[in-house]
Amino acid sequence: MSSKRIAFKVHGSVQGVGFRDFTQKCATSHGLRGWVRNTTCGKVEGEVQGDGETVQKLLQQIDKGPRMAHVVKLEKREMELVDGEDRFLVMRTADSMFHQGA
Repeated sequence: MSSKRIAFKVHGSVQGVGFRDFTQKCATSHGLRGWVRNTTCGKVEGEVQGDGETVQKLLQQIDKGPRMAHVVKLEKREMELVDGEDRFLVMRTADSMFHQGA
């Protein structure tokens, strides 16, 4: 099985609804690594790494979100793999670093 790393950015009503915790719980249950955080522009973004099929399962869950969220759009792009991560973290809010096509 080949590993993949995907950057994602979630648009919609995704802050203040437990989206980061939901993402972390789902990713951890799948054995994936990476991170998630709120952005200062009101979105949620992150990176996920692991088996390609499992990463796709997580992205499907993110596209639906937790019960109180309303996902309007999920942007994603492939990235280079990152060595040294051993879990999936919730990070502090920051400016978005997601750039489509970068």
